[in-house]
Amino acid sequence: MPLISNAGDAVPVTLVSAADRAANLKRLGARTSRWADATGFKAGPGEVALVPGDDGALEGVLVGWKPEEPLWALADLPDKLPERDYALDGAPAKAATQLALGWALGAYQFTRYKARKKGWAKLVWPEGADTGLVKRLADGIFLARDLINTPTEDMGPADLASAAKKMAAAHGAKFSVIVGDALLKQNYPTIHMVGRAAAAGREPRLIDIRWGDPKAPKVTLVGKGVCFDTGGLDLKPSSGMKLMKKDMGGAATMLGLAHAIMAAKLKVRLRVLVPAVENSVAGNAMRPLDIVRTRKGLTVEIGNTDAEGRLILCDALAEADGENPALLLDFATLTGAARVALGPDLPALFANDDALAADFLRAGTAQADPLWRLPLWQGYRDTYKSKIADLNNISESPFAGAIQAALYLQEFVSAKTRWAHVDTFAWNPRSRPGRPEGGEALGLRAAYAMIEARFGQ
Repeated sequence: MPLISNAGDAVPVTLVSAADRAANLKRLGARTSRWADATGFKAGPGEVALVPGDDGALEGVLVGWKPEEPLWALADLPDKLPERDYALDGAPAKAATQLALGWALGAYQFTRYKARKKGWAKLVWPEGADTGLVKRLADGIFLARDLINTPTEDMGPADLASAAKKMAAAHGAKFSVIVGDALLKQNYPTIHMVGRAAAAGREPRLIDIRWGDPKAPKVTLVGKGVCFDTGGLDLKPSSGMKLMKKDMGGAATMLGLAHAIMAAKLKVRLRVLVPAVENSVAGNAMRPLDIVRTRKGLTVEIGNTDAEGRLILCDALAEADGENPALLLDFATLTGAARVALGPDLPALFANDDALAADFLRAGTAQADPLWRLPLWQGYRDTYKSKIADLNNISESPFAGAIQAALYLQEFVSAKTRWAHVDTFAWNPRSRPGRPEGGEALGLRAAYAMIEARFGQ
């Protein structure tokens, strides 16, 4: 964590907006003002000016920002600045936590296979920052990013289970896992069906973590853990398969969120369910038009083997719903249709409760971690009908794919359960401050803030 308690010789970092540029430069003195003018520093967001002293040594740093958007204002600096200690000069206390979190996130690198070449610039904790919140969110996000970025050869179902077990053990949580044919014996047939074609040692499994006071409100997190998706017998083209190591991004995000919840010791009875599979091609792979009887008892016809995520989720959701949780939340890299509609940065939110959706969206806006609500439009419910089973896993219609997938999942959640489903990309296709290209825990901070507001007191 590139944040430190104190440093006697820290270089001051001054945040300057376009509106207060003149006043700030006047406060810093004529020499600094002349230097800013000479170097063309206009205080635009992301602009940085290194200010030398009389002896040529670094005396200060000017950083342009928008005060209404503090999170990413400093996120470029841990790698950009010389390896020194820095301290904010007069930053507003109300922005301190987000400024610190942005600095922390800006230091992330995935180093499992390639060593970091240089150290970080370090920042003295800004006055007023919630250090505990920054640490648990940064650690949760880094966990999710590392899991998503790891290639499937090293992040198959067993590896994902090992990572979940390690995280659970760190918080004293109970961990269990159901593997392979035991899924059939314990009535998780769709998880087994999707993952049964994987190689020995990479069998499908259901990861289960429990933590907290059994008398506290039940909060259950479900994450799609497809460690790689070939599409099955309905094989994806190479372009569609390239990024499929990230198809367990929902599971990774839920494990990162679970870490933050447990680290904060929120007053909830937490359960995390991760169906972990590889959707592979083999002689025993599920076939188009096969039919499976789900945990809930509904029969599902396999209209397309590449719509596997909703299959593993439906068994996990049915199990979660059976405990009548106060909140049921699932994250999944579920549909390309959500990306067509909203792009890579904006997860699609579905909820069967308006108050829950409003709280989630409000938290996302406050945390600069936005989502966009799409409707559970019941008019599309009959589009995934089957002539010989209760449901089909795909729709007859080429339209509204994200909505149709969410409606399919809703079939496995009771109307009385407050449920939200997030269709996420879990990936940054381009690098920006604090958000390097690669795996991303989109929606994690919003979900944490929403859960803390509802259950944290």
